[in-house]
Amino acid sequence: MPSTPKKLLMGIYFYPRGGSAHVCRAIARQFEGNGFEVTVLSGSRSDHGAHAMASGFYSGLDLRPVDFTPALAGEDPLGFEGEPGSAPMHGSYEDRPGAEDPVLASLGEVAYELQVEAWSRELRRGGAADADLLYLHHLTPLNEAAARVAPGVPILGHVHGTELLMLERIAAGAPAGWIAAEVWAERLREWAAACERIVISSAGGLERAAAVLDLDHACFVCVPNGFDSSFAPREVDRPALWRRQLAVAPQGWRPGSPPGSVAYSEADLAPLEGTVLLYTGRFTEVKRLPLLLEAYALAKPRLDGKTAIVLLGGFPGEWEGEHPIEAIERLGLVDAFLAGWHSHAELPDFLNASDLLVHASVNEQFGQVLVEAMACGLPAIGVDRGGPAAIVDDPETGWLVPPDDVEALAAAMVEAVNDPAGRRHRGERARAEVLDRYTWEQIGSDLALLADELVAVPL
Repeated sequence: MPSTPKKLLMGIYFYPRGGSAHVCRAIARQFEGNGFEVTVLSGSRSDHGAHAMASGFYSGLDLRPVDFTPALAGEDPLGFEGEPGSAPMHGSYEDRPGAEDPVLASLGEVAYELQVEAWSRELRRGGAADADLLYLHHLTPLNEAAARVAPGVPILGHVHGTELLMLERIAAGAPAGWIAAEVWAERLREWAAACERIVISSAGGLERAAAVLDLDHACFVCVPNGFDSSFAPREVDRPALWRRQLAVAPQGWRPGSPPGSVAYSEADLAPLEGTVLLYTGRFTEVKRLPLLLEAYALAKPRLDGKTAIVLLGGFPGEWEGEHPIEAIERLGLVDAFLAGWHSHAELPDFLNASDLLVHASVNEQFGQVLVEAMACGLPAIGVDRGGPAAIVDDPETGWLVPPDDVEALAAAMVEAVNDPAGRRHRGERARAEVLDRYTWEQIGSDLALLADELVAVPL
């Protein structure tokens, strides 16, 4: 007689916009493939385009969306008390002035309790108390809600890195506006301690997490992120893709303006006939985009032939520090392009229309896009710290440079662009490396075994 599938409720407090949502979706699908009955509870926005709606992003999964749109439509998004299926606007680990999602460390007790009450209701509606295991991404009010609603259900946590940045900033001295910084730091530590295990994607991230969460290393399990089979070398009509994405239906944006406010003529696209360097990700300070563009400007006189750098990403309206378009204009770069935010399903085409991934981010716990680029046969330039240092093998599969070193980054660009045969050779080895280490099927099997162990242990 077949055994009854184990019930797993996977929760993520944020609406889809960053790398953790992609990881959540991929892992949920892998658990289903390994015999679990999976329900996903996720934040959502129905006012921000299809890419922010959980229903489309988690298509095919048993989903319980929690919409922030009603809260944002009111006068006080953080004080919102609404119907089932809604919640006050979520907080953030990042502090962006004027953002709709204020840094969590600035939220007082009343706002915090409203968050927990709303997520407690949604966990009850999602059947959390009847689950065999809760898999909770990040450390958020969802963890407190789980403790109240399903105290007897084991929790497998997953720390993605942004929470560590907030905790490290608090430890170094919180900004004046973070009125509840120490309270929130203690909450995150308590939520982490309540997890049976915490998944983390790199050894460097494990060291950081153990330190700021004050936990023994044995509380963590190091499991990398993966890539799916759509990330592979393929033929792409490069001129047609760049024309469509940058001139015909542009999605780049300026501060205070909508997607499409940065657009290009067909004549502007001539540099894309040469070697294309690609960045993909958010426009946050740790990504070091102004420095990346400064390195490209420094390298430019030494680069052979036509070259272009494309910045793909930047969730609409979200940025920290100098916006990339401002840096491009400051540096006078006519061969730097903003492609805007696109779905994850479109990323393989962008990668296959490019020649090199460039990634200047510091304090990157993993570096998902590095793995995805390498799966498409692109070598990567990354920073010799954290996740990228574990993923990129210099000189075998790419280049590693010291953090915040504009001259070294420029030199790596020059070497990569001016040696196409060497670049292609590193790209071939990069694909072989990630096929051996980073497929979601391998990772999903490992996580399913871990989940089985946790469910089997009585609390």
